[in-house]
Amino acid sequence: MQKRKSKKIHKMRGRRAAGYGFSAGHRASGQRGGKGMAGSRKHHYIKVMQENPRYFGKWGFRRPQKLIDDVVAINIGDIDEALERLVERGGATKKGRKYTVDLSVLGIDKILGSGKVTQKIDLVGVKSISARAREKVLEKGGSVDIPEDK
Repeated sequence: MQKRKSKKIHKMRGRRAAGYGFSAGHRASGQRGGKGMAGSRKHHYIKVMQENPRYFGKWGFRRPQKLIDDVVAINIGDIDEALERLVERGGATKKGRKYTVDLSVLGIDKILGSGKVTQKIDLVGVKSISARAREKVLEKGGSVDIPEDK
């Protein structure tokens, strides 16, 4: 049976710094070159560039928030599916087989053309509508009321 190699610390017992230089060696963050991002522009630069090459400098462009308009859009198929619920909650009215939906009350800015239209729908207060959505509504006998631009 072989004898196991003795640990370094066992050999160093009684020596003040145990082989780590002056007495404070192997303590605190000085041993690792600082805490966190310390030395990221100096002695840890290569490590930072390997992990995130875009860490330094400015990248891209952010538009001013006052120039960005948040457009609330919904598909015409989703409106068609929700017609009964809209009538119950007061977002739409029903006369015979025709539904009238006031989109300005619902807070919808744009209507997109995805989905099926199975009912006759009159859309009122539309700010904008895609060509496919308009085509689907008119095909089923509905109408689209868009206010003219001033």
